[in-house]
Amino acid sequence: MEFPDVELEAHTGEKISPARVPRAVVYFFPKAFTQGCTRETIRFNELYPRFREKGYEVFGVSTDGVETLKKFAEKYKVQFKLLSDKDGRLASQLGILRPTGTAERVTYILNDGKVVQILRGLRSADEHADRALELI
Repeated sequence: MEFPDVELEAHTGEKISPARVPRAVVYFFPKAFTQGCTRETIRFNELYPRFREKGYEVFGVSTDGVETLKKFAEKYKVQFKLLSDKDGRLASQLGILRPTGTAERVTYILNDGKVVQILRGLRSADEHADRALELI
């Protein structure tokens, strides 16, 4: 399956389409500063150097606005880009937009814009980072 080529604004201000990155791990989280999403982001951040060693970029995506993501990234010293899917367009195209307007907790592993693995329904939010690292 092709990952949708949608440009999102990063907390750093630039526009990024994860589909155009050669190798990427894209994890969707429902809401910044909530317990599960915070644990998940901290774990991806801890493992980020290992993802980079394997040639993968990591992106966290939520329907939060850019300013919220910027504060979240600063508070937890996030080393990778957090992307705002404020209108839920990307989450909707992937079929993971909830009626509440937030995205489901799902992680995609991409190679050249193609989805090679999907992680969903894991018991614990922070498990996404470890499982993704195992699969790449």
